[in-house]
Amino acid sequence: MDQYIKDYDKILKKQRVLETNDPLDRLIAVVNKAKEDIRADPSSVNTSLTSLGKSFKAVSNTVSEEQKELQSLLTKYSKTIDKKFTVDMMAAINPHAFDNKEQVLRKTIALHYIRQGNFEVGDAFAKEAGLTIPDLIRHEFVEMFDIVAALKENNLGPALEWATRHRSELEKRSSTLEFKLHRQRYLQLLEARQKEDAVSYAKENFEYFKTRHTKEIQRLMCSILFLDRFQTSPYADLVAPNSNDDIQHMFTRDFCSLIGLSQESPLYVSLTVGTQAMPTMIKMAAIMKAKKTEWSQQSELPVEINLTDDTRFHSIFACPVSKEQATEENPPMMMVCGHVICKESLHKLCRGNNDHRFKCPYCPSESTAAQAKNVYF
Repeated sequence: MDQYIKDYDKILKKQRVLETNDPLDRLIAVVNKAKEDIRADPSSVNTSLTSLGKSFKAVSNTVSEEQKELQSLLTKYSKTIDKKFTVDMMAAINPHAFDNKEQVLRKTIALHYIRQGNFEVGDAFAKEAGLTIPDLIRHEFVEMFDIVAALKENNLGPALEWATRHRSELEKRSSTLEFKLHRQRYLQLLEARQKEDAVSYAKENFEYFKTRHTKEIQRLMCSILFLDRFQTSPYADLVAPNSNDDIQHMFTRDFCSLIGLSQESPLYVSLTVGTQAMPTMIKMAAIMKAKKTEWSQQSELPVEINLTDDTRFHSIFACPVSKEQATEENPPMMMVCGHVICKESLHKLCRGNNDHRFKCPYCPSESTAAQAKNVYF
């Protein structure tokens, strides 16, 4: 794999060089020079235009050669990848997965661009796809990215203002964002050796959080005693190198939560999960092809897909009677005794009569289907 990484780095380096030496900038410079020459000597129009034509041709030839080099590297890399990875991924893909769902897919892509901060691309895509992106969503993410940009510059002001404005909503979600921002600002003042300002800031802002964060506030206040040797003190962990990244992550998560969205876009999550599942799916497809069998279940796979923790979003209930995974059409139902089974199993036990009493499969209690309640995870 080392060779593939080297070849990829070579392509990336070449691409960055081309981005740095923008041909449009070179052409603009040539045109501006011609304009200055004509202004300085109007009689040199023909000479300047002739020179301009030659310059255009030279720039065009240079750009063409540079693009050829990049294209050559890309073609070579593509052929190398094709030789190495010969598995047919189409065997594990359902070509009809998005039948009659094209508009949903287009909207997902457009919102992904908006959620990544590529607003111009998102607007252009939405216009060409005939979509209307609500101005409110766009405005929300513009604000979010402005605040994230400020956080990257260690400017906590906009984030603190936003967190204070949404204090009640954040507290309902047990978020510690506002305190973490004040904590970070206090540590910034300490690192800048502004002891008096740090103490004044703590007095002004930590009071509100003293009930929930007493111990951490005590540590923060005691840390000022070790300012001259902070890195070797018992409080060195307060200034972790990745603390700013953690703040950005926490802010993005809470911001998206308040507007009713997940932190990551659905398109990103879908592609990530699909990538993780692909090797298992390909292997499963190969086995089924060899055995000349097909999987008939539409909403369930015959094998377990091991996903990373960040791509698991909710609990999964499997009926202890039928061993099937619960779905919207077949939800988990809790009987009077507290045991839970799926709706289809419940109907089988009551023999289609909601008032028919039956014995729980796991205890002596008796109940009816009408007494069972939906369970939501």
